[in-house]
Formats: sequence, C-alpha cells, structure tokens
Amino acid sequence: MVGLVLVSHSWKLAEGAAELAREMGGPEVKLETAGGLDAPDHPVGTDAVLVVGAIERAWSDDGVVVLMDLGSAVLSAEMALDMLPDDKREKVLLCEAPFIEGAVAAAVTAKLGASAEQVAAEARGGLAPKIAHLGGGEAAPEADEGSFDAAAARSIRLVVTNPHGLHARPAARFVQVASGFDADVRVANVSAGRGPVTARSLNAVATLGVGEGDEIEVLATGTEADRALEAVRGLADRGFDEEFAAEEPVAAAAAGPPPPAGALAGVATSPGVALGVARRFRPPVLEVPERETTDPAAELRALEDALGAAAVDIDAQRAAVAGRAGEYQAAIFDAHRLFLQDEMLLDPVRTEIRDRGRGAPAAWSSSVEVMAAEWEALEEDYMRARAADLRSVGLQVLAHLLAVPTPRPRLEGPGILVAPDLTPADAAGLDPALALGIATAFGGPTSHAAILARSLGIPAVVGLGERALQVPEGTALALDGDAGLLYVEPSAELTVELEERRRVRAVADREARAEAHGPAVTVDGTVVEVAANVGSPEEIGAAVEAGCDGVGLFRTEFLFMERGQMPSEDEQEAAYRRAAEALGGRPMVIRTLDVGADKPLPYLAQPPEANPFLGVRGLRLGLERPDLLAAQLRAIVRVAVDHPVRVMFPMVATLDELRAARGAVDAAADGLGLPMPEGLEVGIMVEVPSAALTAAVLAPEADFFSVGTNDLTQYTLAADRGNDRVASLSDALHPAVLRLVAATCSAAAAHGRWVGVCGELAGDETATPVLLGLGVTELSMSAPAIPNVKRAVRKVDLGRARELATSALEAPSAEAVRELVGRHGG
Repeated sequence: MVGLVLVSHSWKLAEGAAELAREMGGPEVKLETAGGLDAPDHPVGTDAVLVVGAIERAWSDDGVVVLMDLGSAVLSAEMALDMLPDDKREKVLLCEAPFIEGAVAAAVTAKLGASAEQVAAEARGGLAPKIAHLGGGEAAPEADEGSFDAAAARSIRLVVTNPHGLHARPAARFVQVASGFDADVRVANVSAGRGPVTARSLNAVATLGVGEGDEIEVLATGTEADRALEAVRGLADRGFDEEFAAEEPVAAAAAGPPPPAGALAGVATSPGVALGVARRFRPPVLEVPERETTDPAAELRALEDALGAAAVDIDAQRAAVAGRAGEYQAAIFDAHRLFLQDEMLLDPVRTEIRDRGRGAPAAWSSSVEVMAAEWEALEEDYMRARAADLRSVGLQVLAHLLAVPTPRPRLEGPGILVAPDLTPADAAGLDPALALGIATAFGGPTSHAAILARSLGIPAVVGLGERALQVPEGTALALDGDAGLLYVEPSAELTVELEERRRVRAVADREARAEAHGPAVTVDGTVVEVAANVGSPEEIGAAVEAGCDGVGLFRTEFLFMERGQMPSEDEQEAAYRRAAEALGGRPMVIRTLDVGADKPLPYLAQPPEANPFLGVRGLRLGLERPDLLAAQLRAIVRVAVDHPVRVMFPMVATLDELRAARGAVDAAADGLGLPMPEGLEVGIMVEVPSAALTAAVLAPEADFFSVGTNDLTQYTLAADRGNDRVASLSDALHPAVLRLVAATCSAAAAHGRWVGVCGELAGDETATPVLLGLGVTELSMSAPAIPNVKRAVRKVDLGRARELATSALEAPSAEAVRELVGRHGG
C-alpha cells in the first residue's frame, strides 16, 4: 500500500487533515505528518528534517505520495527529497493536490491498493466534488466509453435513502466496496442524468450529486461483476453503513407504552416539574474592531494561529460528544472542522487582509456572515441549519483572534431550555434562574445535561429525539422530570395538575432541608455519611448549606480543563486548600485527574484511540504521565498535613495499578521531605468490573472503596452511558451492577474498610435502602439531593434493608428491583 505524508506549516492543521483522511481511508492507511517546527507547542513553520522522518515512517516499497500546503512546505519537501538515498528518492512523489481534499481522496485511493501515480492523480482531483456541488465548474466527468463496454455490462438500479444522499462518508464506503472485486464498476445518477463515472474514485462518485431519493445505476464488467453488484446492493440495503438518527428515541420507545397525546417521551434524569416557554441558546456577540493593518503578514499569521487553536477546541468538543452520545452525533464536528479549511470561506478573508489591509478579526467576521447568509438562503431545512454551525465555529475563531475566552451561548429569558445536548462548557455556564427545566434531544441519564440538572436541582428529561428540536422558540411547554415527558402546548387541566405536583414537592423539599444539617441515622441507630460531589471550591458553600457531612468526590478536572497549559503544583495546592477550609473540618475525598474519553485536554497530546473509554484514562494516564500525577499528589499531601483529606484514584482495574498509585503517594511525601500525613487515606473508585470482582485482593491495600455507578453500569451492561439509544439499559439498579456492589462491600467488610457510592445512584432516594442493605456506609451526591437522601436514610431499618437487598440481587431486571423497592416502602 502506498504511504502518504502531509506537510504543513501548522502542526494542528496537519494533524486535523490526517485525522479526516484516516477516518475516510481507514486506520490501515500508512499516513504520517510533518507539521510545524520541532519545538514546544510546534510553532508555525516547516522543516526538511521532519519531512524526511515522516517519509521514513510512512515508507512503502509501493511508494510514498507527499502533499504540501503552500510556500516553504514545498521547498522543505524538495529539500527532503535531496536528503534521501537514491533508491528511495525515486519512489517518492511530490503532489500539488489541494491539501485537505487531496489528503482524503489519496487516503481512500491508497487503501484500494492503487499505485503512487494513481493516488496522486486522484488527490489532484480532490476539489471536483466541491466544484460540482456548488456549481463552480462542470458536472461530474463522464467515464471513458472507449474503455468500458456498457452494452456488455451487468447493472442494477438502486434508490438512495440516506438523508443526505451519497455525501463523503457513504460515498467512501461505496468506493471501498465497489473496488474490492476483479471488476470494472461504474455508477450513474439516473435522476440527475449524470455519469456514469468510475466507482474507484471518491471524487467522481461525490460529484454525481446523489441526493436522498435519487436513483442510481451501478454497472459492472469483468470476472467478478456479479459479486461486485451483489456487494453494492447489500451495502445499499445497509444504508451505505451510515447510522441514521431515529425520529423517536429508541430508549424511550422501549421503556413502556406510547406517551400521552401532545407529549414527547425521553429519559427521566432529574426529578420535578417545570412549566415555561421553550428557550434556545443564543450565540453571544463579540465586538469586532474595524481596523487597518500595516503588516498583513502578521494578520495572516494570526488568522492561521486562530484557525489552529479553534481546531483544537473542536477536537475536544467532538471527543466529548463522542464519549457521551457516540460517533454518529459527534460527526457534526467533522463539518465544523471542515469550515476551518474551506477555501470559499478563507480566500475572501486572506484577500481582505492581503490586498485591502483589513484586520483579521473584521475580515473573518465579514466572511462568516456572508457565507452564513448563503446557507440561510437555501431551500432545504437541513442545509439552512448549517448557518448556526458556521457561526458557532466563527465565534470560536474570532475569540482566538481577539485573545479573549470563547463566550458561551446563553438564555435570554426564563423557560425550559431545549437543546440537542449540553457540552461541559455550556453546562458550566447555565444560569439556574433562567433554566427552569432542561430538555435535550440526545444524551442519556449520565450525560452532562443530566448530571448538571441534578446538581442544580433543575427538572430534566434527555433523549427526547430530534422532534424536540422542531419545537418553535416561545412555545408553551410542561416538563415532567419524574415520568420523562415533555408536553408541547399542555392543556389547562394538565397545567393545573402539574402545578399542584410542583407545590406538593416544594413543601416536602422544604421539610427535608429544615432537617438536613442533622446526622443521617437509620431506624436502628447506624450513622450513614451523606456527602457531596463537587467540581470546584466555589461549590463547597452550597454543599455545606445543603447539609453535607463532607465531600465524597472532589473532581479536580476543573483545574485542567478550558485552559492552554497544565496548572502548577502551587495553583493546585491553593485550590484544594480553599476547598478544605470551606468545609470547616469536614472530610474531603480528592479524586486525582480523570481525563481521557469524554474529557480530553487540548494541551496534552494523546494518540487517537479507537475506543477511548477503554483506553488511557484516569489513573492509566497518570501512570503513563508520572510528572502530571506527581505534581497533583504533592499538592494533595501539602493540604493533608493540616486538613482531613483522602485521596482517591479513578479507573483502577488491577492490584498492580493500586500498588503503583500508593507508591506514587509515598514518593510525593518523600519528595516534599514530609512524613505521610496522619489520616491521609488512600482509596480507589470501583468503576471497572474487575475491581469489584477482585475486591478481596484489593481490600488489604486500599483504605476505602467508592463505587462510581455511572461507569460501572456502562462497563457492566456494555451500554454507552451517554447514548440515548441504549439509555434504557443504563440503570444502575440492574441486578448485575448490584452484585458487583455487594461483592465490593463483602470484601471491604472482611478487611475493615468502608464503602461509599459517589455515582448518580447515590442521589436516587429509591436506591437508598438497597445500597444500605448491601453494606454501603457513605453516599455522595450533588448538593440538592442531600436533604432528601438524608430523609430517606432516616426511614431505613437495616434488617429489612438487607432482606430487600438480597431479593434485589436475585431479581431479573432493574425494573423488577424498582418494583421491589416500591413494595418495600423504605
């Protein structure tokens, strides 16, 4: 297979182009990059030595094709050729193809086993699909009839049902399948009268402009013509392997009977009732200075830097959504990435800067608005909606150009927030005074939207499906966070009923809050610690006010996210100390950095992983980057000298990992010249099934266990915890999950260790008697849940709770467990 090398002035651009090309061509394509200079933060520039290294890594006896962006990238590639030995130099081909489109076309063609010359030729035609689609050139090239005997060809006709036709992803699958046979395959768009074109060319297939409902004709000659056509038919039957978003959420549909008239069914994630009008996020406005420049080169460099920085932001957003909702929902960010590389958007900006002396911020904003207006002028709703995507990307780039934080979308009035989903950054900026309820089209019960809603005490329903996004702004809504329903334009009778439910709940909540500062003691006199999950020192006050007995989970990610560099040891120590002081002597469990998967760090380069949730995250990353872990542990030890602090490691799967973590704590204390602080307990999160199953081995060396039911449920039931399509499976009261909790508690009790639960199940009053019956002695949750959980603890008789837990372990399903609890009555 031919190797590929991408040479760019920008390391970020090269990596982004490579990511897109690998996605289209597949991971087996040998593709390397040489972007930026070999120095910290990869400053803009090109280096022939780096190009040589990339060619060596991508080497293939079939040859190497090198694509370059502009200017000195070409010179560096030529110099690299001169540095290669003669026998290798003759197999390297420098290609003048468009950088992004050419890389994608080259990757798809290389995977098919084409020669270096064929790969380069296909790359050179990379702009053809865009030209044809936007009407800037001729239609798709016709096949060379002299080389194809249409009369002798076998053929089939198919109707393409994909929502957006044969765009890049399904077109790439078509090319890959059609090229896998000893046959000459051609394809024509019968509906539009275009083609036939060769099925071995991604560009050619894409330029046919096949839309939803179009009929195509696939023709084939050769010894395997029939097999090729059969394979294409099978591919079409599978929707060209493209995943489609369901009109209704699968999880909700599977959960029970159809919803009442006028209601959308989703997944109940935060209890309570909300009444108000539909509100959508509004993009903020940044003041754009209109200035002239005397240094266009500097403005162009600033533009490239901002584009690169925005690409990093988008990659992080994509990873976050992929981790919660899956690759299909995250694919929208691939389009966002392409906006940053679109010459129709960028060429006018560069022209304004270079030829008219306009400042980069104003030139960029102007071009974004012009193109957004063109999107909004289109007839198709789907295409018009892309204007909002473009403006979102434009805002990110503009913020980098102005050197200000990217402003977050906001609500302009009180009501029920309706959104596709909430990113962590959007969630963090939500104003509870305006968001009376939250309704999202996607996401599951442990999505950021759900967790945020519970932490703020906001009723929420997630996984409502795309129909929720069709509700017009200002429409009257009623949200039932207990039943998982969103009523559109509710009747007067229903509104009165829900208002009464809200009133009754408010009275009960007030009563629970009045008793929240007392200890949570069961009927038979057992004290249960009810603690808070917090994400920053600023959240401690609300937790103490809610009646927390301590902090059972202090998430440290807030120090590392949304910034351009690693926080220092002193900065970390100051934050942990502020939190400890605010607790006034109450204990605090600090979880070490838990990033990876849905929480990537833009400044911490990690190679792409096929399944990041099963990859290097949590403690695994800390052990792989001991400098990062050591700084955090030293900061924690410094605070533990004079405050009741415990340290907890996430994502522990083996005894070796636990021993390595404990060794790192010892090394941190030794490095500070301090004895190990008295009372500094070292524990682990139980969120990997292997940790629960080997708890008896881990217990002698762990001071405590804290069960993270969100991830434990995900890993046990093989159901992505943020995927609305399998949300009905993500119930932590499933007997399989409860058996792992029981195994953990049994092993802990045998060695005198305590067990807490810090996952979302801890804040579910329904689960309280089951968890206590299993042997859990600490519950940690979002602050608003503390009063009601304390009240639930006070109703528990441990003898009856143990009987309930035993029955729950033998139940066939989570639904059966909830029925048991309902009959148990506390």
